[in-house]
Amino acid sequence: MADCILIPAYNAAHTLGPVVKECLLHGLPLVVVDDGSRDGTAAALEGLAVTVLRHEQNLGKGAALRTGFDWALSHGYTGIITLDADGQHEPTAIPQLVAAAESGQFGILLASRQSQFEQMAGLRKHWNRFGVWCMRKRTGFEISDSQSGFRYYRADLLRAIQLEKDGYDLEMELLMKCWRAGFTIGCLPVPARVADGRATSHYRAVRDTWHICMTFLRYM
Repeated sequence: MADCILIPAYNAAHTLGPVVKECLLHGLPLVVVDDGSRDGTAAALEGLAVTVLRHEQNLGKGAALRTGFDWALSHGYTGIITLDADGQHEPTAIPQLVAAAESGQFGILLASRQSQFEQMAGLRKHWNRFGVWCMRKRTGFEISDSQSGFRYYRADLLRAIQLEKDGYDLEMELLMKCWRAGFTIGCLPVPARVADGRATSHYRAVRDTWHICMTFLRYM
């Protein structure tokens, strides 16, 4: 099976380079989608063996993921690992995530930060806990961290569904459509380097949480 790594990035010039260098140690092809950055994000990748795709303007994390998915599918990759550009995830866990995803035949496997929920603040902490309960009640899957951006996706899942969202709610849309399409969702405990990524994240607590909740309700 041929896997690749996908990193959506927006104004991540100070964090993206080290993340990419760690990911490249695993020998997998890597694509970065620069989502209209204005801080020289792409320049941080000069000299690295990385494919860079660029949006001329900022369209949102979901739009960046969709661009990356299209690229990966068109190049024949059968599995796609996503992680964020801000350094909060643990690249050393990529082989573990891939092995667990492939052995378990998951449509989506999430790297779960559930053990760190208490370190998160405000709406993030409460939504993550509430989201865990909602997802289990509705889908039957033990999805212990529905908002983790560190994930493994099977290509046949991405070919089987049509994605619409452009923001952070795309990741909830993926979970709901994966479940409705009959694929399996799982979680692998992988503590993040930074449990609460507020300092580097572009996540807007109220607005983005609202959109995620509405996406969950829509696809119930």
